[in-house]
Amino acid sequence: MILQEAIETRRSVRKYTNTAVEKEKIEHLILNASKAPSAMNLQPWAFAVIENTELLDRYSTEIKKSLIEKMNTEKTILEKYRSLMEKETFNIFHHAPALIVIYAKKPSLHPHEDCALAAQNLMLTAADLELGTCWIGFSIYHFNSSKIKTELNIPEEYEAIAPIVIGYPQTNHLPIPKKDPEILCWKR
Repeated sequence: MILQEAIETRRSVRKYTNTAVEKEKIEHLILNASKAPSAMNLQPWAFAVIENTELLDRYSTEIKKSLIEKMNTEKTILEKYRSLMEKETFNIFHHAPALIVIYAKKPSLHPHEDCALAAQNLMLTAADLELGTCWIGFSIYHFNSSKIKTELNIPEEYEAIAPIVIGYPQTNHLPIPKKDPEILCWKR
């Protein structure tokens, strides 16, 4: 697959087969993610890989419970997801066979931007390998909690930036139409 095709056809996948992603492919995703540009070439990223689906299921349950509690105590934009979070069958990680969490080591100049660039490299590489991905923003706070960092042996100075599920898509997804770019200024 050429880069342009990956850019035009990559999309978030929320239905995966049970097929495990090969270790070599996960290593390739991480290697390409680590080749992203970064501010002052600090390369603040580090990666956590979770292939234990029982652990992912447990985390999904914990995250849903936490989000519902948050919705119950404060008005939040998340309210529109309440019915989804309350479904017992809904899994935050879409039953994907693997999750890669991109962490940033602090302090760093622009860790969020740097790790987002690494995430884009990872997702485009996944598309090239015919793997599906989905950035699971709902789970960021969970992976930044001291409890989970301790469980996963993540040092406290690391901040979760991009939790991305990986797997083989159940079906071929058609690209979703994108808006035309909004150009605010173009001076010549």
